[in-house]
Order: sequence, then structure tokens, then C-alpha cells
Amino acid sequence: MTSDLSPRASNAAAPDSDIVDVAIIGGGINGCGIARDAAGRGLSVALFEKSDLAQATSSASTKLFHGGLRYLEYYEFRLVREALLEREVLLRAMPHISWPMRFVLPHHSGLRPAWLLRLGLFIYDHLGGRKILPGTRTLDLRTDRAGKPLKASFKKGFEYSDCWVEDSRLVTLNARDAADRGARIFVRTRCETAERANGLWSLTIKDELSGETRVMRARSLVNAAGPWVDQVIRNRVRLNTSDQIRLVRGSHIVTRKLFEHDCAYIFQNADGRILFAIPYETDFTLIGTTDADHQGDPSEAVCTPEEADYMREAVSEYFDTPVAKEDVVWTYSGVRPLYDDGASSATAATRDYVLKVERNGDEPPLLNVFGGKITTYRRLAEAALEQLSPFFPSLGPEWTAEAPLPGGDFPVDAVQRLVNDLRKAHPFLDERWALRLIRGYGTDAARMLAGARDVTDLGRDFGASLTEREVDWLMRREWARTADDILWRRTKLGLRMTSDQMKELAAWCDSHRPPVATAAE
Repeated sequence: MTSDLSPRASNAAAPDSDIVDVAIIGGGINGCGIARDAAGRGLSVALFEKSDLAQATSSASTKLFHGGLRYLEYYEFRLVREALLEREVLLRAMPHISWPMRFVLPHHSGLRPAWLLRLGLFIYDHLGGRKILPGTRTLDLRTDRAGKPLKASFKKGFEYSDCWVEDSRLVTLNARDAADRGARIFVRTRCETAERANGLWSLTIKDELSGETRVMRARSLVNAAGPWVDQVIRNRVRLNTSDQIRLVRGSHIVTRKLFEHDCAYIFQNADGRILFAIPYETDFTLIGTTDADHQGDPSEAVCTPEEADYMREAVSEYFDTPVAKEDVVWTYSGVRPLYDDGASSATAATRDYVLKVERNGDEPPLLNVFGGKITTYRRLAEAALEQLSPFFPSLGPEWTAEAPLPGGDFPVDAVQRLVNDLRKAHPFLDERWALRLIRGYGTDAARMLAGARDVTDLGRDFGASLTEREVDWLMRREWARTADDILWRRTKLGLRMTSDQMKELAAWCDSHRPPVATAAE
């Protein structure tokens, strides 16, 4: 793959007669993962996202590549095994945005017995072919650093491995790689209608920025609209189906930094749920998630005061210093579109994905994507292409397991070396700034800063180490269009900037927005 990114097609550049092999509705992790896989196998691809990439569910996760330890209690062994196998595949493909993390599970004497926890962790260690990540060990919380922030009553714990991932960057980098391989990524472009005509799908699409409407045609259609998958089926495609999704809201709170070490915690609660407390963006702690059935528009999901109180109170059962309301600096919430398997509770509902092809006779196929976990997005994409393979005899072989994402072409243990190299090339960078750039962009950070000998070469300083050079990169190469796109999805610098700085950035983005919502150079 060439290191140069050539301009991609835009609304204005492609005539209405365009025909693609695969049209995808939805710019979350499933849609972008399928676009990347399909483009790499030689198919022509167009993806339509009505808002920003990772606007909804895919930027509102707990930000983990994990097997899902608690899913063992629901006998989801296939799902857990697939996710555990994927952790290290993904870790090698994106060592800039994903890294190993150790999780501490304190033993609560009133809940699951210690032998059951150890058995579950033994299965977790051996179910997924672990090679890079270290296994479980038992902790004496009275002497181990992980016990210091906890109440003295917690004396024993277990430490095991999973992985962190920057979820919204994962989506964007999949879109980047798809575009590098020929896919066209249309952001802020809504699919108004989709109907079968003359052996093809005919899609009416609307550019949400310009208001222009046009038609595109496709040999197959993938509905990866996440929480809106059923709305696409019923209101866009107008198809009757018995398949149902269950909308489950997962909320999180971000607090001041609650502990000094770099391990995360997984806490059991008396109601059967678990909560994570995870080191976040250097100076904060991420706590989540909840499981609540969601009613209404998924785009309006928020962390309710009741959910925030529940999380604060639940983790305060473990931490020696209770988490107060004033400790919370940010909240977010997303809606998971789980396949409705009739589970009695939102917590018990399956996280597995379900793919359904709808087609009669010689009609062009519709593939509906239900559910899924961020950890298994790549396998979901492979399964989706397998479902579509009968319609594309020349489809190339599977390839994504060995291919790094943009910026991820370096060894898992080489992050500090990249930081040192970046600082040597650009001495005005301090350690923290350089690490942020490597964690966000990997080897692309050097390309972004190319030719900068002084900080003034990076243009305007928006605050929190965000410069005009980086903003320009995000707008030209990563489809960012607004300040929110940059501050809360491409980065998390919204946690560090003042309201005045945010307003200045918003004004700059409005005046420098690329003329076409779909271009990525």
C-alpha cells in the first residue's frame, strides 16, 4: 500500500450512473470494517454515514478489546473464544491505538466465591490461544499497589490481561484504509431511499451539508446502521421482517484520576453486574458501563443522573475514598443494537452478531447486520463477506488478519522508540505531546509533522497541544468537519480545552471546511 493518500471521490465528482459492488449504510465500526475488507478483496465500495464516522455507538464503548469475562456465566463460549483470539490479532495490527492492560478483580466475600473466579479466569486464559498477553496471577491486596486505593476489607484479588482500544479512532482508521484501497467514504450523507430496480439497488442519497440529492446504484446493499438498522429495514428498504433488535443503553462517567497505577479494575456488584474503573487519558478515570433498555431516538441517549449515581455508588463500595458528584468531569452514553434473543434482562442479552441476507430470486442481496462487539468487528466483516461471496465469484481471499491499520506498521513494544524518534526530529515536542501524537497516529505522526523545525511551523495553537497542522490533517485525511468531530472522536482533547478555546476551534473549522463532505486526501 502506498504511503500517499490520493483524493477520494466526492458527490460532485461521480455521475449518477455510478455502480458499485457494495453500498454500505452506516459509518460505525461494522460498516467501516466491512468497507475495508471488501475494498481489499477487489470490490468497489461506497459507504454512506448520515453524521460523522463513529458518531454514535462506536465512540461510546468502554474502549476495550476483551473476551467478555462475564459472558462465560451466560455460556457464550463461542463468542468469548472468538473475541479472545481476536485480541492479539488486533493488538498487532494497531499498536498505536491499542495496548495491553492488566485488570484487577478484587474478591468480594459476599459475592462469587474465590474458587469460581479463579476457575473462570483459568478458562479465560486458555480459551483463546493467548501468546503475547501474560496470564492471571493472584494478588495480596494488603501489599500490592493495586490494593492501595481500595478498602482494607479487600485482601485478595486476581490480575488478568485484556486490551485497551481507542474506539472512535479505530473506526476512522478502518475508513482510511478502506479509502486507500479504493472505497468511497461519504460522511454526512443520508440514504433517503433504497429500492431494487433492474437487477440493482437504487439509492437516493442526500448530502446533509449542501442539501443536494443524487442517485447511486449497487449490486448489493449492506445495512450496518447500528441502532437504526431496523429503521433502515422498515423506512428505507421497506422490507417486512420478523428480526428484532433490542436497544440497550450503556452509560459511562469520567472522573478525576482515582488511583496512580496503570492497572484497571473490574468490580462485581450485588445486582450481578460488573463495572470497570480504567485509567483514562493520563489524568482521568473511566467508569462504566450500565445496561438499560433504551426507548426513543438512539442519538438522544445520555447518561442519566440515576445511572451516574449508580456507577459512583457501586465503585465506592470498593474504593476507600468515595467518588463524589463533583469528581465527575464528563459523561457519555451509547445505544447497543443487540439482536433480540428473548433474554429476560438487558445484561443477559447476547452480544453476538447475527447476519441475515434478504433476497428473492435474482434480486440483488440485502445484508442486515445485527449486534456485535467492537472486539469482533474484523471477524464480523469476514463473515459478512462470506455471506456476500456467492454474488461475487471473483472475490479475493481473507486478508485483514495480517494487515496493519494506517500508522500501525511497527512492533507492539516500539511505542517509546517512536516517541523518542519523533522528539529527536522535532525537539520542540515534550514527552507528553509526542506520546499523544504517537498514540493517535503511530508512524503517521512523522508525516503529519514533516518539515516542522519550530512550533510556529505548526500554525495556530488552539490549546491542549492541538495545532492547526493537526486540525488540517484531520479535516483533509480523516473526514473531520466540526470541532466536536475533532475534540470528542478523533481525539479526546475536549477534556482539556476551555469553552473559549472550543469556540475558537469551531469558528476555524467552519471557515476552513473542505467544500465536499466526502473528500479525504
